[in-house]
Amino acid sequence: MPEPVTSPAAWIGDELLSREDWTLTLDAQAVDELRDALRDSRDLTLDQINPSNFKLPLLKATLAKIQHQLEHGSGATIMKGFPVHQFSVDEAERIFWGLTTYLGTAVSQSASGQRLFHVRDEGFQVGQPQARGPNTRKRLSFHTDRCDVIGFMCLQQAKSGGVNQLVSSMAIYNQILEERPDLLLELMSPYYYKRHNVDLGNELPYCRQPIFSFHQGVFASAYLRVLIDRAYLDNDVPPLTATQLEALNFVDEVADRPAMHIEFRQEAGDIVLLNNWVTYHRRTEFIDYQELARRRHLLRVWLAVPNSRALDEMFRANYGAVEAGAIRGGMNSRASG
Repeated sequence: MPEPVTSPAAWIGDELLSREDWTLTLDAQAVDELRDALRDSRDLTLDQINPSNFKLPLLKATLAKIQHQLEHGSGATIMKGFPVHQFSVDEAERIFWGLTTYLGTAVSQSASGQRLFHVRDEGFQVGQPQARGPNTRKRLSFHTDRCDVIGFMCLQQAKSGGVNQLVSSMAIYNQILEERPDLLLELMSPYYYKRHNVDLGNELPYCRQPIFSFHQGVFASAYLRVLIDRAYLDNDVPPLTATQLEALNFVDEVADRPAMHIEFRQEAGDIVLLNNWVTYHRRTEFIDYQELARRRHLLRVWLAVPNSRALDEMFRANYGAVEAGAIRGGMNSRASG
C-alpha cells in the first residue's frame, strides 16, 4: 500500500491561510524599488528586461525565498500591497514581467509565442476554435497549466464573481489513498490528452500522461479534464474504461469539497504565484462592468523555474523536457516549427 505524501504542500483547505509563505505584503520601500526599476528599464523592450537590468536589490532576497517556497513549501503565494492603479497597463506589464524574471523563465502561452498573456473576457462563445477558458467569463474547472509555476497579476476585478479557488493536489492524492486506494493505479497510469484548439505549433494531436506521479521519490500532478474529455470523444482514442472515468470523477469530487480548497478574491494589484505540480486552481463565473476600462483583467505568465523537480518520462511529450531545472512547458510557436 502506498504511503501518504508528507510535505508542506499537502495542506488541506484553510490550513494554507495560516502558512507563513502564503501571504506577503509589499511595503512602501518595495513599491519604490519596483518604481525605480521601471524607470531605469524604460528604454528596454519587455523581452530585454531581466534581473541584470531590472534591479531589485532589496526585493531579490524575498523573491529568492518565494522561489524556494513554491517548490519546497506550500506551493502557493499571494503578494499584496502593489498599488496597480498608480500605473498604466503598460507599466504594470513591465513591473510584473521584471519581477517574475527573478523566479524563472517565461515560456510561450500561444502559437504566436506570446509570453505575457491577458486574462479577460474576449466574448468568445463555446465551440469557437480560438476560445480559451481564461478569455471567457464562464466558471472553470480545477486544473493545472503547462508550466512549473503560473503567475497572475490582477489589474481589475470583475463587478461580481471571479472568485479564485485553490486546492492541494497532494492533499487530493492523500484523500483518494485513504478513501479509494483502488483508483490510484488508474490515476498514476497515462490518460490521453487532446491538443488544445489554440496549440497550433504542436504537431502531436494527442499526448499521454498520468494525473499523479512520483519520480525519484518526488510527487508531481498535472490535470486538465477538458482536454482529457476531448481526447476520448475521438474515434482514434480507445474509449475510457468505467474505472478510468470513475477515477477522474473522484478527483473532481474530492477537489470540489469545501473543506479541501480555499476561496479568495484576487484584488487589484495582487500577484498570485502557484506551483502547478502541487496545486490545482480555478475561478468562478463572473459578471463584468459595462465600461471597458473597469472589466476584469489579469496578466499571466507561465514560468519554467531553475529549481524545478525532475519529472516522469511520460511528461516529456507534453512539456518538452523532464529534467530538474529544465526550460520546459508552454506552447510551441508556429515560427519555431
